[in-house]
Amino acid sequence: MFKKRKMENKAEELNIESNLIDDQKNSQLENLTEEFLEIENTDDKAVSETEDLQTQLNVANDKYLRLFAEFDNYKRRTSKERIDLFKSAGKDIVIALLPALDDFERAIKAIPENDEGDGIKEGIMLVQNKLKAILQQQGLKEMNSISEVFDADLHEAITSIPAPVDEMKGKILDELEKGYYLNDKVIRFAKVIVGA
Repeated sequence: MFKKRKMENKAEELNIESNLIDDQKNSQLENLTEEFLEIENTDDKAVSETEDLQTQLNVANDKYLRLFAEFDNYKRRTSKERIDLFKSAGKDIVIALLPALDDFERAIKAIPENDEGDGIKEGIMLVQNKLKAILQQQGLKEMNSISEVFDADLHEAITSIPAPVDEMKGKILDELEKGYYLNDKVIRFAKVIVGA
C-alpha cells in the first residue's frame, strides 16, 4: 500500500508537472500569438503608411512638374518679350523721324533741274541717304507699293481713279506717302491712289 501510495503521489506529481508544462506551453503559445498579431498589425500599419507616403510623394512630384513647366514657360515668354522689346525699342524715335524722310523726298522733287540746283540736290540726297542708312540699321524698310495689288493690311487708299489700262485695275497707281516696316511689322501704312 505504501508503494501504491508513493506511486500515486508520483503520478500526481507528474500529472501536476505535466499540467504546469502544458500551462506554460499554452501561455507561451498565447504570448507568441499575441506577438504575431502585433507584428501583423504593425506590418499593416507600415503598408498603410507606405501607401500614404507614396501618395504624398506622387502629389508632390506632380506639383513639382507643373511648377517646373510653368517656370519654363515663364522663361520662354519673358525671353521672347525681351527680344521683342529690343527690336522695337527705338520704334517711337523711328516713327518720329519718318516725316523728316518725307520732307527730304519732297525737297529733292522741288529742286529745279539746273546747274544751281544740282549741288543743293546732291547735298540733300547725301543727308537723306545717311538718315535712311541709320534708320535701316534700326530695322526700318521701305514698302514698295506702286504697281502692286492693293492690300488693306498694308495700304491706305486715299482715292481711286480710272485705271489707264485694264491690267492696272485694283492696283496702286501712285503713292502719296511711303509706307514703312520696322522689323517686318508695319509701322506706317502707305497712302496710295488705286486704279478703278
